[in-house]
Amino acid sequence: MPTEEELFAAVDALLAGDPDLPGPAERARLREAAGITQARLAQVLQTTTQTVKNWEAGRSRPRPPRRQAYQRLLEGWAQQFPTTTAPADTAPTATAPTATAPTATAPVATC
Repeated sequence: MPTEEELFAAVDALLAGDPDLPGPAERARLREAAGITQARLAQVLQTTTQTVKNWEAGRSRPRPPRRQAYQRLLEGWAQQFPTTTAPADTAPTATAPTATAPTATAPVATC
């Protein structure tokens, strides 16, 4: 039978919740930005390449203790390789060419 302390620790962990992993596409982006193959990541996390493919495709999610290790790795990569998105107000916009009235210019001399 579990002790009160063990039960309270389990409840506290449940209340704290696990931090969410980034979405599957972001997981793949971070791995690729780090220059790591799915096979190498699988080797480090002691799982199969197919499992890593499933995580990055959103078909499955890692379970403890790999989840915590993967989360830690992704957080480190996210610090090293932040997303680069331009702020909306500085994004270039396409403009239509404007018609200008012809102006008189002096002839250009050629040598």
